[in-house]
Amino acid sequence: MGDIAAAQAPQSTTCEQVLHLYDGTSRTVRVTDQEVEYPDGKLIVSRTDPQGIITHVNQAFVDMSGYTRDELIGQPHHILRHPDMPAAAFKDLWDTVGAGRKWTGYVKNLRKDGAHYWVYATAIPNVRNGEVVGYTSVRRKPSRSKVDQCTALYAQMVAQERTTA
Repeated sequence: MGDIAAAQAPQSTTCEQVLHLYDGTSRTVRVTDQEVEYPDGKLIVSRTDPQGIITHVNQAFVDMSGYTRDELIGQPHHILRHPDMPAAAFKDLWDTVGAGRKWTGYVKNLRKDGAHYWVYATAIPNVRNGEVVGYTSVRRKPSRSKVDQCTALYAQMVAQERTTA
């Protein structure tokens, strides 16, 4: 019976894609079409330094990302960047928090195993004595209807970015 169930299980598509990041670097990532649903009642929290290097993650972040805490601390936050996310979304995020304001948006994150998960993110600058010393982001479960809207919009934006690159 296990063989029949395995044969009927949906097959995951896996591919490798090259991500071109805002800092001029690129990296190859493994991407599947599998989504990990955001758990009810959890908040994902992380902090970065002013350059976007991860300095703190909570257990929910570790669990959802598929990375260990040691693999995350010291890495650029774009370790979670999914190729389906338009660069313009991250430009908006960095422009907003760089100006000292709160940013909110829907983000498709890439897990270590190539699967993805959606979040509704809020990012704020951490200011001490008038100086930005880092950023905090809190993510919560997104609305499925908003995710569906963003999926279509982001696909259009990514396609446009690729044709103008």
